Amino acid sequence: MKIEQIYTGCIAQAAYYLESNGEAAIFDPLREVQPYIDKASKNNAEIKYIFETHFHADFVSGHLDLAKKTGAQIIYGPTAKPEFDATIAADGQEFKLGSYTIKAIHTPGHTMESTCYLLIDETGNMHGIITGDTLFIGDVGRPDLAQALSSDLTQELLASHLYDSLRNKIMPLPDDIIVYPSHGAGSSCGKNLSKETTDTLGNQKKINYALRANMTKEEFIAELLDGLGRPPAYFPQNVLMNIKGYQSLDTVLESGCRALDPAEFEALANSSGALVLDVRHESDFVKAHIPNSIFIGLNGTFAPWVGALIMDVKQPLLLLTPEGKEKETITRLARVGFDNTLGFLNGGIEAWANSGFETDSIESISPEIFADIYSDDIIVVDSRKPGEYESGHVVDAINIPLDFVNEQFDRIPKDGTFYIHCAGGYRSVIMASILKSRGYHNLINVEKGFGGIKNTTVKTTANQTV
Repeated sequence: MKIEQIYTGCIAQAAYYLESNGEAAIFDPLREVQPYIDKASKNNAEIKYIFETHFHADFVSGHLDLAKKTGAQIIYGPTAKPEFDATIAADGQEFKLGSYTIKAIHTPGHTMESTCYLLIDETGNMHGIITGDTLFIGDVGRPDLAQALSSDLTQELLASHLYDSLRNKIMPLPDDIIVYPSHGAGSSCGKNLSKETTDTLGNQKKINYALRANMTKEEFIAELLDGLGRPPAYFPQNVLMNIKGYQSLDTVLESGCRALDPAEFEALANSSGALVLDVRHESDFVKAHIPNSIFIGLNGTFAPWVGALIMDVKQPLLLLTPEGKEKETITRLARVGFDNTLGFLNGGIEAWANSGFETDSIESISPEIFADIYSDDIIVVDSRKPGEYESGHVVDAINIPLDFVNEQFDRIPKDGTFYIHCAGGYRSVIMASILKSRGYHNLINVEKGFGGIKNTTVKTTANQTV
């Protein structure tokens, strides 16, 4: 038997490849399915099953394309109602894969159809359990994402179901089985996921707050819901795409990989209502970019920020990418349901400028220069998350987390220059691009963010000795 975790850091997602005696199964596949097909082909294996742990909110699964290309059977757990052909497993139903057995265990809570898959070897021993978003390493799935489907599914009700699923279905399993979750640190599907992506169930019982012994249901619900932030706006849209279906990724790539000269690019931008998305490195964007374009760089957690800030997956997009990164960009956008790419600027910003079109820039300074001009009168906007801000910040800085910039324009200083930073320089440029597109030009970006600022003489709550 072979089990392999296929982890995608950009969206903190884990798919799984299971193989036994020439038969393979894929669990929670990403939108781009060819790597799974190639892996099975290399091993002379046939993909027999596609197991889905639930209707995902944070990414669009590749189940439909993979089934179409391989003939594999799509499996969901009890209560799932997909609008395409799929097998709905009963609680406890077993599926044979070579000499292995895969047992569906219905674990409602994260969503009502959430199902874990117990892996049983040829001797009848339980090897591991693929837990989806029911159980993470150090955390459990948030119980508020299914509300997009029904107002009756309150987060309190789902948390109650999750408590029962964990206590009655997961915790009685042997301590030595391996937990294979669908996400790691950085995912918005939980509050405090570990950087580790596998562990034994026994160790999770010791260190995971949600599996604490003698924890009452009331305590579990209160602790799980405490500090649970609002989910990103694109989550409900991804859920519906996973339920209803979507365009083939091949079709999305064919329509999106359209090279446009600068004149065509400008004309399409003006006529289509498309947003110009610049995915180059932030250092390139600050030097020169198309006016009113939005920066979200491929070098960061690209897809989740696109979903959180652009929000509508149907928004038409025109791309400015590093040379040769067009297909990668369109693929990563499609992972979170943004399928409406109209094309990309052929020749990049150089072709745009050489054609006589206007460019814009962002004034950007080093932490050292910021320290030289710093005074108590300077206005500073900190674009980090509240927890980061609370752990240390420039004294009197205004905390406007990037996640919520679209709702907090009234807090942006309109008069006088202000300085904007994040932790390392990526998010502040995203925020600066959004602000400039809304007419705020009185900003200066601080490179390297708080990581650079805290090593200077600037007065911070983490350094009061200056």
